[in-house]
Amino acid sequence: MSSNRQVQHSLAFRVMRLCRPSLQVDNPLRFDPCDLIAGEDLFDDPAAASHLPRLLSNPTLSTAAKPSDASGDLTYRSRFLLHHPSDAMGLPGLLVLPQAFGAIYLGETFCSYISINNSSNFEVRDVVIKAEIQTERQRILLLDTSKSPVESIRAGGHYDFIVEHDVKELGAHTLVCTAMYNDGDGERKYLPQFFKFIVSNPLSVRTKVRIVKETTFLEACFENHTKSNLYMDQVDFEPAQQWSATVLKADDHESEKSALTREIFKPPILIKSGGGIHYYLYQLKSSSQGPAQMKVDGSNVLGKLQITWRTNLGEPGRLQTQQILGSPITYKEIELQIVEVPSVIILEKPFLVHLNLVNQTDRVMGPFEVWLSQSDEPNEKVVMVNGLQTLALPQVEAFNSTSFRMNLIATKLGVQKIAGITVFDTKEKRTYDSLSDLEIFVNLD
Repeated sequence: MSSNRQVQHSLAFRVMRLCRPSLQVDNPLRFDPCDLIAGEDLFDDPAAASHLPRLLSNPTLSTAAKPSDASGDLTYRSRFLLHHPSDAMGLPGLLVLPQAFGAIYLGETFCSYISINNSSNFEVRDVVIKAEIQTERQRILLLDTSKSPVESIRAGGHYDFIVEHDVKELGAHTLVCTAMYNDGDGERKYLPQFFKFIVSNPLSVRTKVRIVKETTFLEACFENHTKSNLYMDQVDFEPAQQWSATVLKADDHESEKSALTREIFKPPILIKSGGGIHYYLYQLKSSSQGPAQMKVDGSNVLGKLQITWRTNLGEPGRLQTQQILGSPITYKEIELQIVEVPSVIILEKPFLVHLNLVNQTDRVMGPFEVWLSQSDEPNEKVVMVNGLQTLALPQVEAFNSTSFRMNLIATKLGVQKIAGITVFDTKEKRTYDSLSDLEIFVNLD
């Protein structure tokens, strides 16, 4: 028969998260202004209470002038190594440390103070310590002393170190601390300890993409899911290569000097705890080669958001969103664009319309022919070609363009339409969609 013997370890890990405390203000109705001068348990000691009037009348009283009798009880003041109850000056219950690991959020830096303690009566030697973070996807090594083991930890002693990890995944995390060491009998032992915590999402980011008259607008909504206020240091939209972005802000009618001051000393934007919301609006413009580039990529990627913030006491955080996609847009192989139309068009006098033919494919296209198709009804021929009815255009290289002018003439006053400008590929024997109708205003001399 075999028996299982529980291994008794000389060492044990103790883990404390290093973070700034949270600010928790007491109810003002319950706040005693006397606590600004004296500690909250000052009246627990009758000797100290008898000296309160003198302390209030002379706040600069030195420690040497204070009573020297000290009680031996273990009260509030003893835990903080106060030499006298009157030394406990400050606001009560304002700074609160988290219980256990506290709330840990995506984008923060997890910082932990780890102490390995020797609770035995003998020295342990050649201690190899490892600390790593385990998630559902990966293992991240934070500390490894394999190449330079801790030579010894005396009886009752300890070895301390600090580890940091930028939290980039949601969900369950495990801080794994292990130690290999020689105990007092020279036996090699292995100690594993596990500390689990959950990483939550501090912010939800919802986006909407709208297209208004060929201009793309991106609306981003930020909602605070934490129990503390978030002060947004920076919210930047990094556009994709084929886009440029401008953040739109409400006009608050400030003076030029005030606006410049606010631009230099940017106040942080506050998103209140427990569901506070703030909106950002960006205007996106496509570069000249945007449509062709997006056709090659096969997607309409707009870009991503870079977000940094701080909590009440300056604890930093940083997030980056995934790529934000715009509305799917189908681009034509050949696009005909209006470049310039005369501002003044006179009845029955020729005028030139400047156009641009764009090849949005990765191959050479053309040669082309361009004409103005007309309705079968003679009375409908309001704008006609003046001269040659068909223009011949050369080949257009991949992702390139060629410009040309059409000589037209208007035969009717008022608001009219230039309609039916058509492109024909003479090589592929293919006709492309006509240019959208263009409105003009025809004047008399």
